[in-house]
Amino acid sequence: MTDAIMGGQKYCSGCATVLHKDAFQCPKCGAPQIVAGATGQKSKVMAVVLALLLGGIGAHKFYLGRVGWGIIYLLFCWTFIPSLIAFIEAIIYVTMSDQAFAQKYG
Repeated sequence: MTDAIMGGQKYCSGCATVLHKDAFQCPKCGAPQIVAGATGQKSKVMAVVLALLLGGIGAHKFYLGRVGWGIIYLLFCWTFIPSLIAFIEAIIYVTMSDQAFAQKYG
């Protein structure tokens, strides 16, 4: 094993620069890095369920820590537009990989 790997570092998947093992993005080339065993604190299943059942009032946005968007959903819930958008977001969450979801929403 090389010194970089033994020292808690890894190589960038884009340019092979030596990075810290927990780096999310390469500072040199900007390539996103996959962190081994990256799991977020937020459940993707819970986000999908909230988006489908209570998406019209922004429950999924509050759950994911996007409070500003949650308030906007609440303000416009009477138009049913947030319900439509929440349904589309539920589909996006389902199709998103677990690692991408954990990286974006934590």
